[in-house]
Amino acid sequence: MVDLSVNIANLKLRNPVLTASGTFGNGEEYLDFIEPGALGGIVVKAVTSKNRDGNAYPRMAETPSGMLNSVGLQNKGVDYFITEIYPRIKDFNTIVIVNVSGSTVSEYIEVAEKINGLDNIPAIELNISCPNVKQGGMAFGTSSAAATEVTRAVRNVYKKDLIVKLSPNVTSIIEIAKAVVDGGADMISLINTLLGMAIDAETRKPVLSTLTGGLSGPAIKPIALRMVWQVSQAVNVPIIGMGGIMNATDAVEFLLAGASAIQVGTANFIDPAVTIKIVEGLETYLRLHKIETVKQMIGNLQVS
Repeated sequence: MVDLSVNIANLKLRNPVLTASGTFGNGEEYLDFIEPGALGGIVVKAVTSKNRDGNAYPRMAETPSGMLNSVGLQNKGVDYFITEIYPRIKDFNTIVIVNVSGSTVSEYIEVAEKINGLDNIPAIELNISCPNVKQGGMAFGTSSAAATEVTRAVRNVYKKDLIVKLSPNVTSIIEIAKAVVDGGADMISLINTLLGMAIDAETRKPVLSTLTGGLSGPAIKPIALRMVWQVSQAVNVPIIGMGGIMNATDAVEFLLAGASAIQVGTANFIDPAVTIKIVEGLETYLRLHKIETVKQMIGNLQVS
């Protein structure tokens, strides 16, 4: 038997495979396809302080080797999450992490404080990287000062594990990573989507109602790998890698680049059971290469 378990900060995961926020709903939507207990964890879709209707349709578009989305953090607000959703998912036999977003620092604080009181939520993922909202989101994730400010503000009220999700739409990912660590982040997750655009040549109009959206899928994997590797060399906190992971081989590459765990996003739309297949594929890889634990692979990129 091989050991797939990993520890990231205070979280003990049975394996390094998690779902990415916004691609897995709140977990309930996938119960016909997978058993949550087979995964390392689930990151539920973004929660904000108040109801958000999201952006106008159309807000998704296929692209070569990927997809664009501009959903806009649609959700019914943190109070609805606590009263209606949390009771249904709190007993999942896996770690449940809540993605927290906002338009202002005070909104991030409000949501984090309320989630802090939920016994069965051991961590939040602070979303300072969403490119699909007019205020907040990526605005915090592209400035070192703003990234430090919002991370520190949430750190002051949130007492459990704090993950900060980074945007790739920056000049220096290392600078932003160091900024959130300075603000008190326990872990970093990266990357979120790249800002992209699609145009309909026949109508000569943008495909998305918001003109631009977030590009995800296999097309962004090389960029994500590069950024995970760079950040792993620059900070001393665990990294959760994501961006175009479609199979176990992709997951292995992220682990070698320095990620302690990975998140699967767009692939869930193609194959609802892909996360289970990635877990099984990782186990097979370790056995074939005679590696006893997945921890031995983390950051084990042979560069010379």
